[in-house]
Amino acid sequence: MDVMVQWEQEPGDRPAIARVRSVASPETAEQPQRDVVTLYGQPTPESLALALAAAMEARKQGAHVTREFEVHAAADVTGDVAWRDRSTGELIRRDLSIPLTVIRETAQDLLAEGGQAIRGLLAGLLMPEWPEGTRRALSFQLAGPRAPQRSSDVLAAMREADGEDYDETA
Repeated sequence: MDVMVQWEQEPGDRPAIARVRSVASPETAEQPQRDVVTLYGQPTPESLALALAAAMEARKQGAHVTREFEVHAAADVTGDVAWRDRSTGELIRRDLSIPLTVIRETAQDLLAEGGQAIRGLLAGLLMPEWPEGTRRALSFQLAGPRAPQRSSDVLAAMREADGEDYDETA
């Protein structure tokens, strides 16, 4: 999962800790290739982990779906998802809602399994050596064979592969 994390130092009157949106690939506008996470206020490893967790959970909506939503420290993630119907060409929009408990669980897993990388990314964003007036943004790779995964997701996939979730009485 390719993520660009940027920091907006002056949050204004935003109650959100972050905003996440998907950006289409330059090669094809059909498939979002990158999630852009904008952190507001003074970010912490926990707030960054919450935003990354929300981006990961929202990706479960599908590969050809664009997403835009805000992340709050004490509320469910809410926003929009949109995709183009391949048969009709119609743009379809739906509301997105991810429970805060799911986001917090995923964020805890991210910190436990990739906390050093998250803290390193945050340290890069918070470095005082950034030139005056530049937008603080760094790319971050969260995909690949070493990407943090929730243990429950891995176990569920293993059980399904082994047939342990098969109900013989049905």
